[in-house]
Amino acid sequence: MPSGSRFLFTAAAFVVVVAGMRAAADLLVPFLLAVFISIICAPLLFWLKRKGIPNTLAVCSTLVVILFAGLILITFVGTSLQGFTDALPAYQDRLAEKTAGILGWLEGLGFDVSTKVLRDTVNPGKAMGFAANTLKGLSGVLTNVFMIILTLVFILFEASTLPRKIAAVLAGTEEDSLSRLGGFMESLNRYLAIKTFFSLLTGLVVGIWLAVLGVDYPILWGLLAFLLNYVPNIGSIIAAIPACLLALLQLGLGSALLAALGYLAANVAFGSFLEPRLLGRRLGLSTLVVWLSLVFWGWVLGPVGMLLSVPLTMIVKIALESKEDTRRIAILMGSGQAAAPLAGAGDEG
Repeated sequence: MPSGSRFLFTAAAFVVVVAGMRAAADLLVPFLLAVFISIICAPLLFWLKRKGIPNTLAVCSTLVVILFAGLILITFVGTSLQGFTDALPAYQDRLAEKTAGILGWLEGLGFDVSTKVLRDTVNPGKAMGFAANTLKGLSGVLTNVFMIILTLVFILFEASTLPRKIAAVLAGTEEDSLSRLGGFMESLNRYLAIKTFFSLLTGLVVGIWLAVLGVDYPILWGLLAFLLNYVPNIGSIIAAIPACLLALLQLGLGSALLAALGYLAANVAFGSFLEPRLLGRRLGLSTLVVWLSLVFWGWVLGPVGMLLSVPLTMIVKIALESKEDTRRIAILMGSGQAAAPLAGAGDEG
């Protein structure tokens, strides 16, 4: 097939697949959440099985841990989210007053900020509304708990037999197919495990720091920091804005600066130093790819798609890395530092 025709065929197939995913978002989102949770919890399941615990009991024990954690999360976060949602109009009004005062002060200095478009654009209250809408969208998806848990049960039961099935399917094909698939799954599990650990750590540190400062709803902001930590580069900024604005309204400028300092310290320590050392530079995504994946998956799957955008894109990138003929695309998706190791990996293969 000529290269031009192949490109058009691939583009048409991509459009059809994306359109189908968007139409089936209500079905796909609970399934993706179940897959995401199962990958994170798979190490616990396999650890229990290595200890000699039967598969059924190991799966049930893993589910008990998941349900217990989910119950705690829903109990504490649900109350905070409802309280913040009820108080949001008052917070936005107070923030609008402060913004109007700052704009008036700038006008007094001779800056022309009187146009309505500019005043509507410079509206920090929208950031607080965005945070509330994102968490509401996630809680709306979590209301379909039965489907998520049921899917999770079947995935965990299949987890122990899946490697044998894949080996049987790949029997008789190229010799390194199974090793490539094993490398793909190992890289994916390692990425999600390390990312989840540091996301939990970031959310815990942020929540405790805001509670010490006296900012309202610290558990809510800790959850938001945990979720948006899956979006590198810009996720921590998005998570910090509403909490810092609330600290400004509630406690004043000094506390807002301290809150921002806490976010900065947590994200620099975990995101810039510890996490890259454990993940390695090979798993880096370029800033442009991160932003485009955030927009794309958010458009296709809604708020949950935004939160899972980087893990989903990382799955695509790791899959592309596992094949020799698509490794160049993975290099283009990676950060500048990732290109050299990938090139070396290709030479070794």
